[in-house]
Amino acid sequence: MILNDAKKVLISREQIEQRIAEMGRQISDDYRGRNPVLVGVLRGSFVFLADLIRAVSIPLEVDFISVASYGSQKNSSGVVRLLQDLNTNIKGRDVILVEDIVDTGITLSYLIDNLKTRNPASLVLCALLDKKERRQKEPGILKYVGFTIPDKFVIGYGLDHAQQYRNLPYVSWVEEE
Repeated sequence: MILNDAKKVLISREQIEQRIAEMGRQISDDYRGRNPVLVGVLRGSFVFLADLIRAVSIPLEVDFISVASYGSQKNSSGVVRLLQDLNTNIKGRDVILVEDIVDTGITLSYLIDNLKTRNPASLVLCALLDKKERRQKEPGILKYVGFTIPDKFVIGYGLDHAQQYRNLPYVSWVEEE
């Protein structure tokens, strides 16, 4: 595996900004008169979530949950571990689970099942990136999607490789040797 200097751009900063503005307007319209809880999946979603909440024009709350299934690898281990739980009681609340990327669906299926046991009024998924080609489990509640991408290991805009490259303002990828 080699890094392509992280200078090749799959999705530009401008494309991301424009799409997030559109997603923020859609969420604002869909949840007008309500106070949704946006739950960011750490660590990858924090950049996307920060920009998304600034694009939403209605009252909202934010919380975070953290899980692990990748470690420093490029492929999910298939075993999901809850590292940090919510601080917010979501019973009876409208919840938007915010994720950086939907890949295999294994981690999200675990999270969705976990959150459903807490009896939210509604639960939907919002993801910046959707990599459908790698799907092993369908999350089923994917309502807001920024971009559908090819089967590349992507980095930048919050996404990492071994905790590096999250700070790129665009989405790039790691190439196989």
